Amino acid sequence: MTYPETLTYLYNQMPEYQRIGHLAYKPGLENSLKLDAIFRQPHRHYKTIHVGGTNGKGSTSHLLAAILQEAGYKVGLYTSPHLIDFRERIRINGEVISEGYVVQFVEKYRKAFEPIMPSFFELTMEMAFLYFAEQNVDVAVIEVGLGGRLDSTNIISSDLSIITNIGFDHMKYLGDTLPKIATEKAGIIKSNTPVVIGEAGNEKVKQVFIDKAKVENASITFAENVFDDFSNEKTPKGWIFHTKEYPDLFGSLGGLAQEKNVKTVLCAVNELKKIGYNIPKQAVYKGFSEVVKLTGLMGRWQIISENPKIVCDTAHNEHGIRYISEQLQAENHEILRIVFGVVDDKDVTTMLALMPKNAVYYFTKPSVERALNEKELAKKASAFGLAGNTYPSVSLAIEMAKEDTSDDDFIFVGGSNFVVADALLMC
Repeated sequence: MTYPETLTYLYNQMPEYQRIGHLAYKPGLENSLKLDAIFRQPHRHYKTIHVGGTNGKGSTSHLLAAILQEAGYKVGLYTSPHLIDFRERIRINGEVISEGYVVQFVEKYRKAFEPIMPSFFELTMEMAFLYFAEQNVDVAVIEVGLGGRLDSTNIISSDLSIITNIGFDHMKYLGDTLPKIATEKAGIIKSNTPVVIGEAGNEKVKQVFIDKAKVENASITFAENVFDDFSNEKTPKGWIFHTKEYPDLFGSLGGLAQEKNVKTVLCAVNELKKIGYNIPKQAVYKGFSEVVKLTGLMGRWQIISENPKIVCDTAHNEHGIRYISEQLQAENHEILRIVFGVVDDKDVTTMLALMPKNAVYYFTKPSVERALNEKELAKKASAFGLAGNTYPSVSLAIEMAKEDTSDDDFIFVGGSNFVVADALLMC
């Protein structure tokens, strides 16, 4: 098979949750453990770091990978979903897995894995684990797919667990209260393994983590409580963060959420150093300043055009949109123009309630089966005082926004990973 034929096979034989939703979701570890037995537990051949949470998992995972890479480690990075190319999910020192390896993996092992009927995510994860082992990585940063306790990635025995935050997302699978969601996320806390919590949010959620850590005899650190000397300042090129240990730490990622991610990552670095990782300060500084170059991270308050100014972000739930809305209000602009689309299984009304009312909207539909129709989205948005026209594609919506834009306007593109993916494809 060719690479495109292999991807078609994977998408058709093992439908991808990111594209079709709940019909492709397979909770539990049974399939993962069966696959893992076929491939002889490849993740046991290197160290791992497990990153979960509602938002910020991707930024945190990429930042840690960049820092460890600069510290001299050969670093595997497994994340999801991809934005443009499937291979973004599996990287070593920033380089994506080769098309040839993806094709060879499927051709060589399909007779072994097909009887298990794995999900797309389960098989992709095992492909990553095997690839990392065969390439002799020192450590792999593994991002949780959905939840934690029943997520496929929870078969690893990591050196460190990280839970970035807890917010409302995937309630159909994880629960309809923050403590219930936290309980599922806390499932990645392992016996005698340190855990860093980025942002607990409230005392009930915090107690969930404390209780689970106690059961597992795991040391627990709440990053939001660690730094009494933390400050930051926004510059045109990015953030500058200050602590006693890391003064003038430049972060190239934009967006208000990065303040929380920075605290989480710095705590994670300290925990890793405690258990023997060699991470010099210069690696931390370079990892933060060059994370995009080192890892290929996309879609986090990413500037995709300077004239006119266009920024995209993958935030797609209440917790993430709250940060985005605050950031948009802080931007300097004459007219704020927002290209916005969502998928139909998200809490759309809560997201719309948080979006700025003083903006011109371009409601659209990303090129994915789960997309909410743009006209239905516009109807829902009107109940919150959000006004604009509808466009059947992201590319058309962006083109129309650009046509309407003057030099002092600002265009934001978001609402879904898939809206951002479509935007990046046209840029």
